[in-house]
Amino acid sequence: MKTYIKHDPWQIIEDAFRPEHNEFSESIFAIGNGRMGQRANFEEYFSGKTLQGSYLAGIYYPDKTRVGWWKNGYPEYFAKVINSFNWIGLDIRINGQRLDLAQANISSFERRLDMQRGILHRTFVASMPDGSKVRVEASRMYHLFASETASLQYRLQALTEDLHVEVSSILDAEVINRDSNYDEKFWEPITQGQHGANLFVCSRTKKTAFEVCAELETRVTADKKSVELNGVTSDTGYMAANYITTLGSLQTLCIEKRVAIVTSENHPKERLREIASAHLIALQSDDFEQLQKKQAAAWATIWAESDIEIFGDVAAQQAIRYNIFQLNQTYTGEDARLNIGPKGFTGEKYGGVTYWDTEAYCIPFYLATQSPHIARNLLLYRYQQLGKAIENAEKLGFSGGAALFPMVTINGEECHNEWEITFEEIHRNGAIAFAIYNYVRYTDDQEYIWTHGLDVLVAISRFWAQRVNWSAEKQRYVMLGVTGPNEYENNVNNNWYTNRIASWCLEYTLNCLQQCESKTPGTYTALLDKLKIDVEEREQWKHIIDNIYYPYDDKRKIYLQQDGFLDKELIPVQQLDPAQRPINQKWSWDRILRSCYIKQADVLQGFYFLEDQFDQDTLARHFEFYEPLTVHESSLSPCVHAILAAKLGKAAKAYEFYLRTSRLDLDDYNNDTEDGLHITSMAGTWMTIVEGFAGMRVSNGQLYLNPMLPPEWKGYKFRILFRGATLLITVSADAYTIENISDNPANISTPSDSFVLAAHSRREIAQVR
Repeated sequence: MKTYIKHDPWQIIEDAFRPEHNEFSESIFAIGNGRMGQRANFEEYFSGKTLQGSYLAGIYYPDKTRVGWWKNGYPEYFAKVINSFNWIGLDIRINGQRLDLAQANISSFERRLDMQRGILHRTFVASMPDGSKVRVEASRMYHLFASETASLQYRLQALTEDLHVEVSSILDAEVINRDSNYDEKFWEPITQGQHGANLFVCSRTKKTAFEVCAELETRVTADKKSVELNGVTSDTGYMAANYITTLGSLQTLCIEKRVAIVTSENHPKERLREIASAHLIALQSDDFEQLQKKQAAAWATIWAESDIEIFGDVAAQQAIRYNIFQLNQTYTGEDARLNIGPKGFTGEKYGGVTYWDTEAYCIPFYLATQSPHIARNLLLYRYQQLGKAIENAEKLGFSGGAALFPMVTINGEECHNEWEITFEEIHRNGAIAFAIYNYVRYTDDQEYIWTHGLDVLVAISRFWAQRVNWSAEKQRYVMLGVTGPNEYENNVNNNWYTNRIASWCLEYTLNCLQQCESKTPGTYTALLDKLKIDVEEREQWKHIIDNIYYPYDDKRKIYLQQDGFLDKELIPVQQLDPAQRPINQKWSWDRILRSCYIKQADVLQGFYFLEDQFDQDTLARHFEFYEPLTVHESSLSPCVHAILAAKLGKAAKAYEFYLRTSRLDLDDYNNDTEDGLHITSMAGTWMTIVEGFAGMRVSNGQLYLNPMLPPEWKGYKFRILFRGATLLITVSADAYTIENISDNPANISTPSDSFVLAAHSRREIAQVR
């Protein structure tokens, strides 16, 4: 763990230069605006440990798969949201010496992320080898109010006399990905040059032929007087505007850079340069202070919608705001073609592509904090890729319209090439079906089922019906050769979660068909004809539901994670030597597979999704059995355990898991943050408070609340949207209030009452667990 991030309710603060942890800090302080983003790389040249990273949503490269032994069905490529243009770069020379924090003597340093306003700040004092000394104050924004633009201000103050300063303001498209499978460059140049005083570079991705054009404006003043351009340096894909000046003691050089980056995903290729120029012209009348005010106003709107206040626990408060901040930086919902990459705009790992994380963890956050159309867009993303999902299933031998949605994708094609994941971790289909159920349950948008949802549900059900087989020995349907959510067990038979979510999908699809028949008979008839569903197929699904096999231990009265789980040595995690953790970085894969240790919630994932099917005693038995064996080395694990612990009234355990999920990156629990943040699990942090501590659920068209207060907190407050109503929930030690701050009534349920909360009214309930 790393614990040097200072606790503050609205700021993320690093108070010293730690070059050995710089890549970790680059991840932590990353910023973006949903359209593009960047790691917290330094503006000035840095020869130390760094991972240069700047990313554009939707722009990807199909990096050819690299495996030692090819297997039929392997994807041809791994799609990657690739490193893009470096626009922040400044090559600064002071008395002929390059400013490089790896070579200078740093006497003070602070990096500060202002989450309330969405601005990254950095200050430092550096002494050069010749004794000259400077103070730097840098600020950077990716504009929420104009999402194809960004800006920075870099102020360099002379602390010694007569500094000769040379500055090159860089726009560089000759960037690479560290994780390129064959050390291949993904970009090829198109054109570059000057547009008035501005620089521009346009490049194209190889293979996918996305075109990107960036135009850069640089303004330089010394002691508030303009410094004239002193020539331009040009190389392939690289442009730099050069400036020279002299600073007296305490005089300041101010460099402002503004960039517009536009892509052929969003605009016609032939107009990219024109549109980039127009974006910069639109910003011309604003100075940097005014840009900051616009950024702060845009973030104020977001915080008004999604902030959670925690009273009496600064570490917890900082953590939840950080998680909410990064979620909103990653995905704004304005473009239905986009989704939420596990690393967002913060690193190369996982390629920036879509996993089942979106459906399982992110949709609840967007349902409750933003307009319903944003969550709907996330569902439409999968609907629009249904044809590709059917093709993916066909490649693996399935037929008749069966669909297997990919484990990893950006355009609907599978691009993951680890066999135990690509071919076996098929439970992802279940998360996509559950997301449809969750969306309709929350919004009551039944029309989505008839117009889009059933197409997906039927295709998924056809996959499950073909993926099981009848066991003559067990006289049950079984599912062989799978990997469940616990990726520390591969190629197992009858993973309980996979079997259970498959059966649930079949049941839910049949229920939706039945509702469609009763509510919209004409639509139902059209669907039967369109999807070619007959009575025989539906009878087969019912037979599977009634006869699927679930491994079970009669002695313990628990469902087993899979066949043979009890053959393992069941040694609790507490008995492991801490020096052996995390085991995925200390043990061989063979040793992990033979162990009892669980990477993330597996059986308990099913208890979280399908909680209404299990009573408290059954949940408690399973939690007490599986939680002590779980190492939580997936970022997706602690949040599920926190929610279930809260449901069981285990306040201390729930709080422990809350801190682990909320500060997973800030404190680097798993020693893996340097390659990027765990964005999708951050939605799980929100869930631990709203679904865990506040006990929020939706049932029978009502919003159910059953809050608890962790002993470490004095109270907490959050806002949610529910079926047209906006509700403010405030929890204190002995009561909680629900305030309807909208014009629409809301149907509310608590353990003791059900009622309609009228518009602009509030109710206090003296009942906190």
